[in-house]
Amino acid sequence: MRRYTFLILLLSLTIMSASTEKDKDRGYIVKVGDQVPEFKVILIDGSEFSNKNFKGKITMLQFTASWCSVCIKEMPLIEEEIWKVYKDKGLVLVGIDRDEPLEVVREFAKKTGITYPLALDPEAAVFAKFAHIKSGITRNVIIGRDGKIVFLTRLYERKEFNEMKEVIKKLLES
Repeated sequence: MRRYTFLILLLSLTIMSASTEKDKDRGYIVKVGDQVPEFKVILIDGSEFSNKNFKGKITMLQFTASWCSVCIKEMPLIEEEIWKVYKDKGLVLVGIDRDEPLEVVREFAKKTGITYPLALDPEAAVFAKFAHIKSGITRNVIIGRDGKIVFLTRLYERKEFNEMKEVIKKLLES
């Protein structure tokens, strides 16, 4: 009996340890200070967007999906508090929609009222360069002029959202 209790305890600790490690990285494969992975996507207007488009610019990549309730909540805030404020000050912002067809993504853009560019990510290939494929979708990646990741968010939390806005503001001012 003691042996089984010990095994259950050991198994529980192992699972908790693995969960804590995953929570620590918030599902990301990349980390602050990393060079942004190379990628290429097609925007819903048919144009191409890749790392080369934002070389030397402050960039925000927003990973999203139409079925994501947190994304639906966050996107209008990104539109109003980030895109409308900084689009004419040099910010590059692209929403990358995970694994959905063009018509769904176009309708999603209308539904959320966003005007910043949205891209398609078939099979979540780009998402998988930034985060574990099975991890949650709502993510923002802020990239500096040098192409290095400066700030990462996961889900929507007002305090972190405000920190992200401040990071963007300071990067654009520097």
